[in-house]
Amino acid sequence: MQIHMAWRNVWRNPKRTGIILVAVIIGAWSMLTFCALSRGMMDSTLESALNTLTGQIQIQNSAFREDPAVENRIKNPGEVATLLDRSLPQEALWAFRIQVDGVAANAKESKGITIVGIDPEKEPGLSFYADATPEGALLEPGDDRAILVGQALLDTLETRIGRKLILMTQGADNDTASRAFKIKGAFKAETQATEKQYVFITITAAQKMLGIGDNVSLACIRLPGKTTLDQAQLTPVVQPLANALPQELAALTWMDLLPLLKGYLGMFDRFMLLWYLVIFIAMAFGLVNTMLMAVLERTREFGLLKALGLKPIRIIKSVLLECLILLLTGLAAGNVLGILTSYLMSGGIDMSFMAQGSEYWGLGRLVVPYFTVKDLLSVNAVIAGLGILVCLYPAIKAARITPVEAMTRV
Repeated sequence: MQIHMAWRNVWRNPKRTGIILVAVIIGAWSMLTFCALSRGMMDSTLESALNTLTGQIQIQNSAFREDPAVENRIKNPGEVATLLDRSLPQEALWAFRIQVDGVAANAKESKGITIVGIDPEKEPGLSFYADATPEGALLEPGDDRAILVGQALLDTLETRIGRKLILMTQGADNDTASRAFKIKGAFKAETQATEKQYVFITITAAQKMLGIGDNVSLACIRLPGKTTLDQAQLTPVVQPLANALPQELAALTWMDLLPLLKGYLGMFDRFMLLWYLVIFIAMAFGLVNTMLMAVLERTREFGLLKALGLKPIRIIKSVLLECLILLLTGLAAGNVLGILTSYLMSGGIDMSFMAQGSEYWGLGRLVVPYFTVKDLLSVNAVIAGLGILVCLYPAIKAARITPVEAMTRV
């Protein structure tokens, strides 16, 4: 009976109720939509970072992260390979790489780059390497005189596929090591900075040029399942590796390798809470005004109820029940709109129209918005919980109305 009466009281003034319902609906919808877009952008940023040769886990010399020079290399790759084959999940991907700074030059230009020696058979799936070659072809085992470069670097050096490119770097003997390679293909990456920075050659060609035998710079690992694995999910894999590795080697997660990105992603929940509060504050003014006007219009009614012996706490509960019905009705419609909007955007948003902006923030070219059940519950809890809280003021005001005050009202 109380719910039925509260429902009827809510619709005493349909126009005013409709306005505040629209505010609640827009608030819930905007929170969910913004959350979905933000999560999609965060995932796109992380996926782009992991695909740019980071992976989820790396095995490297303890000094390599601070000084990625050729002397800080893995000198016992066979032992590491055996450990990885034995310890990693069955569907995990891993490969050795050589990674050193160098210079790419031709007759016209020279450019500072990062030379990446890869295993052409194992690299696909670990990075963007196999998914972004619009011109030419990928490297194959035995292509020790071939090189794969970024399209932006190709344009900068004013050269084309089929021509020669000379790579220069510091070898293991501390002398300059150089070698000529034939451009076999040009890749397109998420950002032009990546296209200008990295060039790919086979790992055997890199080892010969540097004079390091079968040594490598690092091992890159991608685990099966979701890309955005957190520390708790990676620790069961990383800890046994770290314990079994020789003392001079370290097992690092993407959070160790990309601390700035980790901090950026860690601020996400706080940004979302701030956004929730901003939207709710704007909505709360309308909600309090609606409930306060409803209370003032019913002064004589509340006075009569007090005269009949109704306790103030019952009046407070009655007003809060009306507020709750208003909030739940708006939330139901807002949730439906938010879920529908997220579904309509589930195919992804192409960010190529703002390539420079997305490159600045490290975004990929496709953002797929989504929100989790936790996000849905958080939005509803914030609106319903804080909504009831702000409605306490008009509810308490209604409970304080006295029969004498009510009699003075016409």
